[in-house]
Amino acid sequence: MEICRNTVDCLEYVRQLKDLGIGVIFEKENINTLTMTSEFMIAMHGSFAQAESESISKNVSWGKQKAYTEGKVAFQYSKLLGYQKGADGKPEIVLDEAETVKLIFELFLDGYSLTSIKNTFESKGLPTATGRKIWNQSLIHSILKNEKYVGDALLQKTFTSDCITKKVVKNNGERPMYLVTNHHAPIIDRDTFNRVQQELARRSSKRKISDKTTTEQGKYSGKYALSELLICGHCGTPYRRQMWKSNGNRYAVWRCISRLDHGRRYCTDSPTIHEDKLHRAILQAVNEYLGCRNEIAKILKANIGSVLECKNQQEILNMENRLKNLDKARNDLISLISEGGCDEDTLDAEFAKIHTEEQSVNEKLSELRKNAEISADTQSKIDSTMEALEHEKFELDVFDNIIIRKLIECIKVISKTELLIIFKGGIEVKAEMEE
Repeated sequence: MEICRNTVDCLEYVRQLKDLGIGVIFEKENINTLTMTSEFMIAMHGSFAQAESESISKNVSWGKQKAYTEGKVAFQYSKLLGYQKGADGKPEIVLDEAETVKLIFELFLDGYSLTSIKNTFESKGLPTATGRKIWNQSLIHSILKNEKYVGDALLQKTFTSDCITKKVVKNNGERPMYLVTNHHAPIIDRDTFNRVQQELARRSSKRKISDKTTTEQGKYSGKYALSELLICGHCGTPYRRQMWKSNGNRYAVWRCISRLDHGRRYCTDSPTIHEDKLHRAILQAVNEYLGCRNEIAKILKANIGSVLECKNQQEILNMENRLKNLDKARNDLISLISEGGCDEDTLDAEFAKIHTEEQSVNEKLSELRKNAEISADTQSKIDSTMEALEHEKFELDVFDNIIIRKLIECIKVISKTELLIIFKGGIEVKAEMEE
């Protein structure tokens, strides 16, 4: 009877077996379903067993909930790539697996689709957490979304909805969730992780841009960088790559999607651009942009120096002003005593309070001044790096989708011979295309 945790199911199965001439013997309760005249005893014992199961389940849930509120984290190391249980019981980074995790994040930010990452890893023979050489998109997506790689732990992502069926469901707000930050050593820095979450949101929110697609939701493709960057300067619609044939030769062109779907109805003057001419114009603009690196480096250097200097100097100034205020407060108390307005003994606590805060502020001030010296050392290293960059020659010879994605924010097609290229950071460069 102990296995009959659901009274209704228990009676239903007993009746079905009895109709087939099969008896069920409950040894503990001494019940034989073939000789019994009533189902009352089965229902009663089944109810007791079900109530016991529900009680145990509630106690287990309460224990888990208490552990969650106390920030106790349980890891499933067998399915977690990059970590293993350390000697102290805490998560420990597995270096070779951590490199795989870093590569996933790096490739994703470089514009690779989940399918491309999957194919890359399988071609390299990289193993998953379970040792398999076969990857899938959902596994890669879960790694990109997993907060454990940034050192955090989100508790109660799932819960058991029914103690009888033991069905585990995703927590969509039915139960509270608890975030434990900086719980263990991270594999991915927080800035990279946040940029990946933004890119995931951007890709998942893509909508269809052509009336010829069958679904409303668009699909991200990492094959061509220009699919994400190239837009029509007249109607704002993205361009699409097409293959044309001429005299038995095939060549690629880029065309405005609005013009493709609707003709001149919404976009009256969007040119068709040959891919090779487009690439050459973009490369020329990129090299021009890289040629201006000295000016960019000077601006970057000045900004970094200003931030470091302003941050330290402002905090130091605040601490120095606080010391002046404390000194003034002490003088005011002394003046009050000298004028006979108050007895010295009654102000001992106030003097002690001022003295304690002065010591604390002086300690913080010393630390800030020390950090200011470290910042100066950092600035010196920046100067050396910038000086080295000034003597290096940067030039892009081949159109590279990854580099283009990293450098360029948007490319507007102004006319058949002119592009406006907007680099990340806001710098705009006009590029001329061949006729």
